[in-house]
Amino acid sequence: MSSTATLPSASTLEPLRPEAEQIVARYERRPAAILSVLHLVQQRLGFVSMDAEAWVADLLGISVAHVHEVVTFYTLYHRQPVGTYHLQVCANVSCMLRGGEHSLAALSKKLGIAPGQTTPDGRFTLSTVECLCACEHAPMMQVNDTYVGPLTPEIVEQAVAHPDQLSPAPLAFRGAPGLNEPVLSARFTTPGSEQIATYVRDDGYQMARKAVTELTPDQVIAEVTKANLRGLGGAGFPTGKKWAFIPKDTTQPKFLVVNADEGEPGTFKDRYLVERDPHRLLEGMIIAGYATGCRKAYIYLRGEYVRSAQILQQAIREAAEYGFLGKKIFNSAFDFEIVVHRGAGAYICGEETALLESLEGKKGFPRLKPPFPAIKGLFGCPTVINNVETLACVPALLRKGGEWFAKLGFGRTGGTRLFSLSGHVNRPGLYEASHGVTLRQLIFDHAGGIPGGRALKAVVPGGISAKILRADEIDVPMDFDSLLEAGTMAGSAGVIVMDDATCMVKALWYASKFFAHESCGQCSPCREGTGWLHKVVSRIADGHGRQEDLDYLLTVAGNMEGKTICVFADAAAWPIQSYITKFRPEFEYHVRHGRCEIET
Repeated sequence: MSSTATLPSASTLEPLRPEAEQIVARYERRPAAILSVLHLVQQRLGFVSMDAEAWVADLLGISVAHVHEVVTFYTLYHRQPVGTYHLQVCANVSCMLRGGEHSLAALSKKLGIAPGQTTPDGRFTLSTVECLCACEHAPMMQVNDTYVGPLTPEIVEQAVAHPDQLSPAPLAFRGAPGLNEPVLSARFTTPGSEQIATYVRDDGYQMARKAVTELTPDQVIAEVTKANLRGLGGAGFPTGKKWAFIPKDTTQPKFLVVNADEGEPGTFKDRYLVERDPHRLLEGMIIAGYATGCRKAYIYLRGEYVRSAQILQQAIREAAEYGFLGKKIFNSAFDFEIVVHRGAGAYICGEETALLESLEGKKGFPRLKPPFPAIKGLFGCPTVINNVETLACVPALLRKGGEWFAKLGFGRTGGTRLFSLSGHVNRPGLYEASHGVTLRQLIFDHAGGIPGGRALKAVVPGGISAKILRADEIDVPMDFDSLLEAGTMAGSAGVIVMDDATCMVKALWYASKFFAHESCGQCSPCREGTGWLHKVVSRIADGHGRQEDLDYLLTVAGNMEGKTICVFADAAAWPIQSYITKFRPEFEYHVRHGRCEIET
């Protein structure tokens, strides 16, 4: 497979032109279809060759250089052929805590290849990925488009001997402890919950119908504002206020963009919403679109979520057949269209303006603000950007009223939240709980505590970018404001638990590796800083640390914070600052002795 003489040429793609043109027709501008067309090309060829890049450039009317720039920016596009079975092993902290390194080593030994290589017969390619966001099943891998885990010696054996017989990892929803009436997960255990028939049976789309046919946009926004619904992608910005920012008197089209590019290690909530209750998301989108005057919406879905994309596409087809999407929905004057757009492997595209750049067919480089997306967003038009979980709250909020939703919450945050728990807990998985639930309650009362009777050492409360908390700091409510006051953040609500056998230097190594790998490279402090941080942390982890390294790391992190276009550099700095500050004696021991104290 390494001989270029045997590689398929771009002529192989000509039969795809009609299908590619159908993809292009979904977008306002031809270049915006580039990621979707490249996915189609790779599906046909198995990789994206230079000839294929030229074919895509000709199709979209753009330069070959632009296509090449996009292909090399995103990690999901292969520039060389891969094996019939592509084994991508997750290599970040949640999987490390569950023995992911051993699973990777076992696969490498059985296949006789190192990560990044393909077996001589072309049957297997072994790769590592930063995070599959399936941390509830750590250690985890993806075989072609199927999530497989937790990895055991038996599954590793089967992956090599019979890869076509691997079973997909099931969803691990653990329940809604302490809630009399779940909001987001109410239908997760309903058989056929992803189908429109069951959703309509459960009064689905009735609130969208009510909004479009009985309420004014201002009335909908007022109810959302009253509910204290905040952005559940991590920022916590009031949703009603965000919707109200969209200008009413503009002649430009307006767009709704759903951020489903879930990529924060430790987080897997949006995947459950999309796969178990997609019509709830679609109904929330219709309501949001009506309230803000958006007649077209894009769901920017993480590229690895192939099954999620299939479920969403089916749900959209079903909703259109019922008259809930398309022209004059619910027999009203309101039109609403939804397009699913798969990303291509770039964590930075979770940042809202980088997402917009990617959606327009470019590299995911964040934009300077102002102007803000509400004024100048997708294709230069007013744009609402909301997270999956945020929009999934809207139908229930409208059904029972903003006051009801606000009372479910805690402090200044209304409603409930989905918490992803991974790492050293007996019952990793997804939990729906009040924002007022404490970190201690989540870990010990709901997730069953620490395996093997070990002691708790540290917790990341909101995805890998959140500042870490010690075991004596977990009596804190999990709402945005309480965690901010505790010196960290709620973020994506990805809770990563570490027991007392965890090496904090190693844990920080994984965090620094992630940010060094995922920096888009646009801003020098981030591009250079993330690399420096990982290099120095690696030196300490390898047993060659210097006395001055810890203060040097803190200095570099401090010089990165607040110095870039987006907050990615800040997110990279926060683990450095919190791990070293809160566990400095352990880091100092590692520098002095060249190993971790827990190894003695």
